[in-house]
Amino acid sequence: MTDTPLNIPLEKIPQHVAMIMDGNGRWALQRGLPRLAGHKAGTENLRRVIRASVEFGIKYLTIYAFSTENWGRPPEEVRGLMFILQDVIDKELDELNSEGVQLRHIGRLERLDPRIQKKVLHAIDLTKNNDRLVVNVAFNYGGRDEIVCAIQKIIADGIAPEDVTDELVNKYLFTAGVPDPDLIIRTSGELRVSNFLIWQAAYSEWYITPTFWPDFDKEEYRRAIEAFANRDRRFGKVSAGELQETNA
Repeated sequence: MTDTPLNIPLEKIPQHVAMIMDGNGRWALQRGLPRLAGHKAGTENLRRVIRASVEFGIKYLTIYAFSTENWGRPPEEVRGLMFILQDVIDKELDELNSEGVQLRHIGRLERLDPRIQKKVLHAIDLTKNNDRLVVNVAFNYGGRDEIVCAIQKIIADGIAPEDVTDELVNKYLFTAGVPDPDLIIRTSGELRVSNFLIWQAAYSEWYITPTFWPDFDKEEYRRAIEAFANRDRRFGKVSAGELQETNA
């Protein structure tokens, strides 16, 4: 059996990990820094997490960067987050591309500044043939908005109600073509879904850590994956052991 650097059998490694990167603001406030300093520190950490994902053999990584509700934050914080997004693309794109990372966007681009839209679309096009790791950046994303958008497109395409299935809906989501997340990690200890991948997460395993996102390091990531590997995923059914006991 082939082992990874995690020393976990390959079939136990989650194919798709999604992350709610929470706690940047509280991390900064604990240090007497402005909230935006926490977001910058969180962005620096994202680089490390992407590299660890490649090393651990993860194939898809989805990160919750900016929700549809985040527009309600103070204007200076929103402007700062937009600047950080542009800055990350400008500074990191070439290296991510050379490392075989494919960048995708999930959410709505139309509310973003045209200059940001152009940079995001350029990053997507430049990396579209990379296949070492697919990184979905959920920016201006909301799970409910995604489902509403999918319904609108299904209706616009004239699809009959009886032809609407799980598989069809999947094709109309922002994540079309991407497997559902096996593992969702939320930092900062909050026990909320926060409108993130609410369709796709139906049978995802969750790992909640009290660690704030800027401090979520490779070892904590490793522990999350090891915890996942020890889960008995049932998808609404019974485990093999329970089935054997029932038939005994």
